[in-house]
Amino acid sequence: MPAITASMVAELRAKTDAPMMECKKALTEADGDMGRAEEILRVKLGNKASKAASRVAAEGAVSCVVAGSTGALVEVNCETDFVTKNDSFLALVKACAQLVADHNPADVAALSALPYAQDGFGPTLEDVRKGLGGTIGENMSIRRFKRWAGGGKLASYLHGTRIGVVVEFDGDEVAAKDVAMHVAAMKPKALSTAEVPADLVETERRIAAEKAAESGKPAEIVAKMVDGSVQKFLKEVSLLNQPFVKNDKQTVEQMLKAAGTAVKGFTLYVVGEGIEKKADDFAAEVAAQVAAAKGQ
Repeated sequence: MPAITASMVAELRAKTDAPMMECKKALTEADGDMGRAEEILRVKLGNKASKAASRVAAEGAVSCVVAGSTGALVEVNCETDFVTKNDSFLALVKACAQLVADHNPADVAALSALPYAQDGFGPTLEDVRKGLGGTIGENMSIRRFKRWAGGGKLASYLHGTRIGVVVEFDGDEVAAKDVAMHVAAMKPKALSTAEVPADLVETERRIAAEKAAESGKPAEIVAKMVDGSVQKFLKEVSLLNQPFVKNDKQTVEQMLKAAGTAVKGFTLYVVGEGIEKKADDFAAEVAAQVAAAKGQ
């Protein structure tokens, strides 16, 4: 079995807010598998250990451009929060979104090759990225983007520079904008229950089954408990079934129906979501610097 290090325990605690000892026990039981350890904590501690989705693991910014039926959403990453407030970095992120909207690049490599000049760097976007990285002293990377140009209506919402949402819709623009804000706040996984990814459903079913098995109730009751938990989960993570943030007496679907509006889809970018951030050992860094100084 792999050694359970203090950094592993700290990482699991940061993701779940579970007590240190519980994190260590879960990692030991999971043979060091972080994902499995999170599941074990959820079985034992319920919602107290479900903060992983709200904890992002990298810095950067998102930007969005919408003009008529054409739109673009982009995420660009950097190493520290300090750089996300740098005007040159933010200008680069906005430029990326505009270039995607204007030129429809096939991928990040094609986007990086487009003509662009900023702060004395160029003639391509890639040259600007490298130049700013050298000036600021941090690695910067264009992580992902999405473009819309299908002729449909688009509504967008940016929560600062860390969360970006684009909603495809028919109907009332105000209602669609409200949905975009709702998505930023509630972070649904899919438009409807039928569209929730199968792997998420399977994970939730497995966790529910382990919880239900601990009740000691008959198999048929356990099966109903599991089905009930999964159905509750599906409603909680599907946009149309979520209580509307501006009026929790109605669901998003009910609000849209009253407004004569239909949402066809949505895209949500949260900066750093799904990226593991390197854990810095400050004490080790200081010790290394001291040792280097003595060696001079």
